[in-house]
Parts: sequence; C-alpha cells; structure tokens
Amino acid sequence: MIANRLPRIIICALGVFLLAPAASGQTPPASEQTQAIDAAAGTAQPSGQVATLTYANRPIAEFRATVMSRTPAERVIGANYVLARLVDEHPRGIVGTSVLGEARVVNIDGRVVFVILPQDVDVLIDETIDRKTAAAAAQLQLAFNEVVELRTPSRLARAVGLAVVATLVYFVVLALLVRGHRASARRLSETTQRQIERLPGGEIISRASRATELVRHLTAIVWMLLALLVTDMWVTFVLRRFPYTRPWGESMRASALHLFGSLGEMFVNALPGLGTVLVVVVITRVFTRLAGALFDAVDRRSVALPGIYPETAQPTRRIVVALLWLFALIVSYGYLPGSDSDAFKGASVFVGLIVSLGSTGIMNQIMSGFTITYSRALRVGDFVKVGDVEGTVTHMGPLATKIKTPHRVEVTMPNAIVISNATINYSRDAETGVYVHTTVTIGYDAPWRQVRGLLLAAAERTPGIRSDPKPEVLQAALQDFYVEYRLLVSLERAHHRGLILDTLHANIQDAFNEAGVQIMSPHYETDPHAPKLVSRADWQGIKAPTDPDQPETSRGKTESAAP
Repeated sequence: MIANRLPRIIICALGVFLLAPAASGQTPPASEQTQAIDAAAGTAQPSGQVATLTYANRPIAEFRATVMSRTPAERVIGANYVLARLVDEHPRGIVGTSVLGEARVVNIDGRVVFVILPQDVDVLIDETIDRKTAAAAAQLQLAFNEVVELRTPSRLARAVGLAVVATLVYFVVLALLVRGHRASARRLSETTQRQIERLPGGEIISRASRATELVRHLTAIVWMLLALLVTDMWVTFVLRRFPYTRPWGESMRASALHLFGSLGEMFVNALPGLGTVLVVVVITRVFTRLAGALFDAVDRRSVALPGIYPETAQPTRRIVVALLWLFALIVSYGYLPGSDSDAFKGASVFVGLIVSLGSTGIMNQIMSGFTITYSRALRVGDFVKVGDVEGTVTHMGPLATKIKTPHRVEVTMPNAIVISNATINYSRDAETGVYVHTTVTIGYDAPWRQVRGLLLAAAERTPGIRSDPKPEVLQAALQDFYVEYRLLVSLERAHHRGLILDTLHANIQDAFNEAGVQIMSPHYETDPHAPKLVSRADWQGIKAPTDPDQPETSRGKTESAAP
C-alpha cells in the first residue's frame, strides 16, 4: 500500500520544493517540475490572508492561496530565498513566464521563482491571472536589474556624483528664489502703493484695505510654491539615482499629484459650505462694527442707552461682540469642512471637557467681574480702598482687578475677593468733592471756637485741599477729659490722599503750636505741669534733614506739590 502511494508523495514533495525552494541548489528535471507544480496547484485553497512579495524595495506580486499547507507568507519567504541565490548565480538573468495548466510560472533563466495560481487572483478588482503574471514578471525584471546595479561600484559612484551636483544646483536655485522673492515683493508693494495713492482718497483706502500687505502675502505664497516645486524636482531626481530609493522617487510625484488632486476635490466639494460660512462671517462683522460704534458713542456720552452707562459701555461692547461671534460659530459649524469627521468631534469633546473641568473657579471670577462692572463700584483710574489695600485701579479684567498702591506696588486681587470686601471709592464724586477727615482731641480749657479756627487755618494752608466745598469742623464727641474734633476736607486729587493728609497734619501741629494750644491725643490722663508745646524759637529753627535750605513748615507743602 505504501509502495502504491510513494510516487504521489514524491510528486508532492517536489511541488513544495518548487513553490518555495529550500537550501538545495539542484534544479529538478523539467518533467518532474511540471508534475510537481501541477500536483501542488491541485491542493491550492484560498487562505483569507494576503502576503506581498517585495524585492529590492519593489512590490512584485500578492499571494492569497495556501499551497500544500504553506501560507502566503511562507511562499513569500521561499521566493525571496530563491531570488537571493539567483542574483549571485545569474547576475544577468532574464525573467520569463510559462503556462502550466491553470498555473502561471515566473522564472529567471529557467529557474522557477514562484507560481501564480487562480486562487491568488483578486476578482473584486477585475484582475486576471495573465495580467497579474505579466505585471509580476515586469516588476521582477526591473527589481532584479536594480539589485545587480546596486552591486556595481561604478554605477553607484556615478549616481552619487549626479546626486551631489543636483544638490548644489538645488541650493543655488533656492538662493536665487529667496532673492527674487525679496526683490519682487518690495517692487510689487511699492507699485501697488503708488497706484492706490493716485486714486481719490488713496491714503485712506491704503490704510483701510492693507493692499500692500496683501500683495506681500500673495507674493510669498507664489514664491513658496515655486520653492516647493524645485524641492520636489530635486528630491525626485536624487531618489531615482539609487536603485533602492528609485521606487520612492517614481511614486513621489504621482503621490503628490494624487494628494493635490484630492485636496482640490475636497476644496471644490466644500465651496458651497465655505460660501455660507463667508456670508455668516461678513454679516457678523457688520453687526460687530455697528455694535462697536454704538457703544463707543455711549462711552463718549453722545448717545444714551437705557441701562448702559459710559463706564460700562466698553465691557458691554466686548460681551456683545463675543456673543455675536459665538452665535456665528454655532450657525456656521455644520458648514465647516470636516465638521462631521470623528477627529473634529473628538476635538470638540476634548475642548468641552477642559472647559467643564476648569469652569467652576473661572465662572466664579467671571460672574464676580460682571458684578463689579455693572454695579459701577470701580473703574480704571479710581482711587479706592478694597479691604486693606488702598490705591489706584489700573486694570479690570474678567478674572482679576489690579490696584497700584501709593508705594507703587501692584496688587492683583481676584474678582471674587473684591466682591467679598467693602469697597471705598474716593474718586467717584471727585467733581463735587469727596470728604476726608482727620481727628484731634483738645482739652476743655481751649475755646472750641479757637480750635475750630486753628483747624480751618491749617486746612487753608494745605495745598491739594479744595476751597469748594469748604472744609468743615465737627465736634464728634465730648469725652471725659477732652473734646474730639473732626476736620472734614475735600481733596482735589484723591490719588494723593496720603501726601495731602501728611501735609495737613504738619500744618495742624504748626497752627496749634503757634496758638499755644495743647493737642491731647492720643490719651489724656492728667494735667501736665506745663503745656506740651514746641516753642516758636525751637520749631522755627529746625530744618528738614533732607533739604537743609528749606524750613520744616514748608517741607510738607513742597512734598504735596510734587505729585
């Protein structure tokens, strides 16, 4: 029984040897090859897998069939092994094909390299076994010749020389393109500027249209395209000089043309949507300009809108413009190219997630900023006191407010903190006068009319205090041993409050010393043996250490006038 099956076993073994040759260098006789290939072809079955035979960086053929338990990938390995031996044994080999039943044999100088079977044909793309075999033989001949070329030093040296020369020429051309771009951009911009200035109102048109900038940008785009074209030619030429990179050079231009064609097709298909987006943008731009003009007029007090004040006009303008553009984005979202793609949707989800994660604290600050703005508690330039911070408001943002203190220290306060503290605005009624007070305590033995006159005289001597409204003196309290007097003054510039009060306090001391009235602050416990006063001979002779030529009494006036 074994003797009867022995011929079939031998034939099957020869078929395996021919379809994916082993290490043996012997070539079976033609009749045995034919029988082995015919027997192997009878066992071919579709595998559901695809393996591509690639040689010298060129795709040769695709295998889809399993032959005598050998998968397409194993058939590729066998064919590569045969080719590696043949390039040494037959460096000038000629690729040929032959028909054996339903199979097609591809060989080099009669040596079988691989076999294409009907099960290897992809019928879904209208492929036939004859066309597939012819294409595989042509690709194999080209790849085989390139492998031989790769092993020829003289041809490689020539390829390297051509590549070096092409590279030098490329850089020279690129330098010329850069110089040409600079010269043409300058000349075209100047010509455009002269032509526009010849028109009526040309200077205004030039500033509004920015035509020269547009010309420069268009010129840069043209020269950039030329540079890309030259770069493509250089890369393609260099890649084609070497056998291994030659397939890349051959496919590079076709790939570029295919890419540009696809982009052009996408652009044409997107034109209706882009036109809609353009219309939405233009309409939104018109409305934002109208809103800007309207709120600018409110800011200049030339137009009155119910509920909108000059100090809230610009913040309201920014909010309205932001809402208009947000509405425009919502309307035009569906018309944007790629808006229905998974990448676009994923980016939208990611942005929404980031906003939702960080929105709690941010929204608290933004809503606090709205409260500050529309309550009109502060505005830029006001001299205020927020909590323990006193200074001039330099910036009011959606998240924080910046205050510069008299010591020139900038304090950044989150809007939520500003809202949670009491705010004193010394500049809000500066036109009519904002009162600032200082307090002294004087004993009952000093006539109150005299004390009142001394305080008003000190206020009159102090620069920076307004005469209208006039300073006032109030007897704030009658304590056990002294009377508490409160001097109210209106400042010309609230920003200099600290310096003006410093000068005022100095003048109060001078006035009371001149009159011989003792100031009882901070506390009165018992009558001293002598009034606590500075004699005229003493305080008039003392000079300021910072200014030896100026009396002490005038130092406060000089400092207060410096700001």
